[in-house]
Amino acid sequence: MRIQLTTVYVNDQAKALSFYTDKLGFLTKMDFTVGGYRWLTVVSPEDPQGVNLVLELNSNPAAAQYQQAIHDQGLPAANFFVTDLEAEVGRLKAKGVPFTQGPKKVTGSTIALLDDGCGNLIQLTQLDRPMS
Repeated sequence: MRIQLTTVYVNDQAKALSFYTDKLGFLTKMDFTVGGYRWLTVVSPEDPQGVNLVLELNSNPAAAQYQQAIHDQGLPAANFFVTDLEAEVGRLKAKGVPFTQGPKKVTGSTIALLDDGCGNLIQLTQLDRPMS
């Protein structure tokens, strides 16, 4: 068993696609419409055959409430690992990405929190030592 898809609810799929590709640097993996539903995924350029991040419209009221609740609590909707957090934060700030926190040293890692502009906080994490 392996993880192939994980979802981040967004309030605007076109804006999310632009942010996740143009700002964060992910690649569009799937983008097609069936009826009124748009299936939209992105992947890391470091692992294009890896896990797909589904950018799913929060049109379901439960999804919208969940998204708003975790954002209001300051919790990240997703966590992306980086090898050089300072450099990544600098690169993203230069592209106009707003950060709500960081970089901040915590137990075992250094983290930063950015706002994707689509209703989510995203955590960037640099581990103190590589995962085995």
